[in-house]
Amino acid sequence: MNLKEKFSDLCLHFTADPVLIQNLWQEIEKKYSGKSRHYHNLMHLENMFLELESVKEHIQNYSIISFSVFYHDVIYDASSKYNEEKSASYAVEQLQKMSIDKDMISKIEAQILATKSHEKSNAPDTDYLLDADLSILGKDSATYFDYTRKIRKEYALYPDLLYKPGRKKVLKHFLELENIFKTEHFRGKYEQQARENIAAEIQLL
Repeated sequence: MNLKEKFSDLCLHFTADPVLIQNLWQEIEKKYSGKSRHYHNLMHLENMFLELESVKEHIQNYSIISFSVFYHDVIYDASSKYNEEKSASYAVEQLQKMSIDKDMISKIEAQILATKSHEKSNAPDTDYLLDADLSILGKDSATYFDYTRKIRKEYALYPDLLYKPGRKKVLKHFLELENIFKTEHFRGKYEQQARENIAAEIQLL
């Protein structure tokens, strides 16, 4: 199932208006297909859904986590420190157009905001979302370094003089964590490789 179908199926639980669903999807597609989106694009969403598929039976509310995936990077500007807050606000605004209850929208908003600090949550679904978001860190080294090149392109407005120390700080923060991945599933699958990848990137910066 492609992303558009996945999104439509999800929305059909909350609205029967095909025009609204189409408009909501087109906005998502447009934002994730922006020219500056080298990594945080529709493929990133596809990869997250692939990862979440493997833990679906552990997820309490798959509708909530699915909406969070679709909207978590909907606003992405490399020069802004508030992408997550803006994405969360945008999600709330869009989701209110359907008959989704306030409590559910609040949970989606909270999950999107959690992708800012990537700290362990007391909500297991949020931890699965965060781990799926970071799963790229634990892929084979060729895939990982392809990701780092794409991230560098997204931050092209910054010269190496600024980019490298900033990137190094982010990477060292991950290595200082007791666990990069919050859930047992993703820890077992990606933790060791992620630490090797990150250490190798730091060496190159």
